[in-house]
Formats: sequence, structure tokens, C-alpha cells
Amino acid sequence: MAKFSNEENLASVLERDLMNQYGPIMGRDNLWMALGYSSNDAFRQAVFKDLVPIPVFEIENRRGKFALVKDVAKWLAEKRNEETIMK
Repeated sequence: MAKFSNEENLASVLERDLMNQYGPIMGRDNLWMALGYSSNDAFRQAVFKDLVPIPVFEIENRRGKFALVKDVAKWLAEKRNEETIMK
């Protein structure tokens, strides 16, 4: 398993990988999976109830919600480090 000296290093690696795969923004179909929702409907409900852990936004003339890859990577790194600290 790769070791990261801090959350920022992990977030940078995740951001680079996600950026290569999706570009600077992620749309609904990839976003709900990256954030760990069990389905698109679960993600939609979280958006409706304002429970999504990162900022999501709409883009004019585009369907669905979007988020910045940078925000997704940072959140994933934070969650991973929280779990590592708990153990």
C-alpha cells in the first residue's frame, strides 16, 4: 500500500488521477460513484436534502450536477485520513 506523508500529498495524487480521467469537472454518473453513493438515486436524494459533502453545481444547458475534481480529491483524502487516524 502506498504511504503518503500527509493529506495534501494524497489529495494531489488523487486530483492528478481524476483530472487525467475526467478533466476538471465530474458529472453525475461518475460523481456519485466517486463519493461512495450506492446509486444515482441515493446521490440525487443527497443533493435534494443538501447532504452532499462537497460543493455541487449546475451548468447551463447541461443536465445534472457537477463538482470540481479538486473538491472530490480533497474530500476523499480527508475521509481516508480520518479512517486511518481512527484505527
